[in-house]
Amino acid sequence: MAERVRIADIAEELGLSTATVSNVIHGKTKKISDETVKRVQALLEERQYIPNMAGILLARNNSRIIGVVVNNHEKYEGRVLEDAFVSASMNALLFALEKAGYFMMIKATQDWGEVERFASMWNMDGMVLLGFCDSDYEKIREKMHIPFVVYDGYFESNKGISNLTIDNFDGGRQAGAYLKEMGHRRALLLADNDVCVDAERLAGFREGFLGGETIFLEVPMNREGRAAFFRAHFEEIRTCTAAFAVSDVYAAEFIHFLLALGISVPEEMSVVGFDNNALSENCFPRLTTVGQDAGERARIAVRALKRLWDGDGEAVEEVLPVKLIVRDSVRRTSNHSQQRLLREEVLSLTQENA
Repeated sequence: MAERVRIADIAEELGLSTATVSNVIHGKTKKISDETVKRVQALLEERQYIPNMAGILLARNNSRIIGVVVNNHEKYEGRVLEDAFVSASMNALLFALEKAGYFMMIKATQDWGEVERFASMWNMDGMVLLGFCDSDYEKIREKMHIPFVVYDGYFESNKGISNLTIDNFDGGRQAGAYLKEMGHRRALLLADNDVCVDAERLAGFREGFLGGETIFLEVPMNREGRAAFFRAHFEEIRTCTAAFAVSDVYAAEFIHFLLALGISVPEEMSVVGFDNNALSENCFPRLTTVGQDAGERARIAVRALKRLWDGDGEAVEEVLPVKLIVRDSVRRTSNHSQQRLLREEVLSLTQENA
């Protein structure tokens, strides 16, 4: 294996200082003659010199790098970048940043302290942060001096942070109104918590489903736990004709559970998810879901960073609209289904009074 060529080797061969060769490599050539620049560049190419990119980036005033940091929450079970929402966001950000002339670097961590170290290590021009809680954003803003924007931050008051979110409440409301319109009167609500973003989705669903009954099931954060949880609550599940899950992942898992037990979807149970990622198109039946535009949010993120770089605007919150995407996992409830539920209610009351 050939020995790595060093700056000192190039300088010695050309009879120049290492500082001069280093300046040519880093693009600082204002005080160097064109002839010397050409000599250095020619020998660098001839010797196949491989630069230390970290050193080059740290030496520049701007690196053209945007860091994207995702909270590696326990619910992802060590597979955060495989999550459909996260991967869709990463994909959209990659192309939006490349179009604007920037590179993207990704980090997953549960420790907000690593965010600052990550940014300073690579002399980043800005950051996009996903999935951290309110107090973490406050700490990050106090520590960092580069622009950053937040996906789905949940702030009780204006924190002076550029927060790009979606209309979670209206997404839930659309889902609830649609299931009500399709004749459903009792629906499951599936989420692993009832706070922040998920709370807004659930509250919106309840408003759209007004007049119907909802049963909230707080599912475990790990996949095996959810499967056991569904089995343990099977009787309760069977009292409903529809379900709304706060993510497409939970919706697809629930459909798989139902089909494995011989419960047809949507004939016996209609299911609606949230996100409209690739999973919703590829599961069977295709999932009716609330769609958010990952590409548009990425473009807004880049514009927000540019405003902060240029000092042309204050940090703002932007709320993107969402839209219900109707596919195959919902069917108008039949009289048979409603009659079955009525019979089960009557039987249950009879047994209680016996």
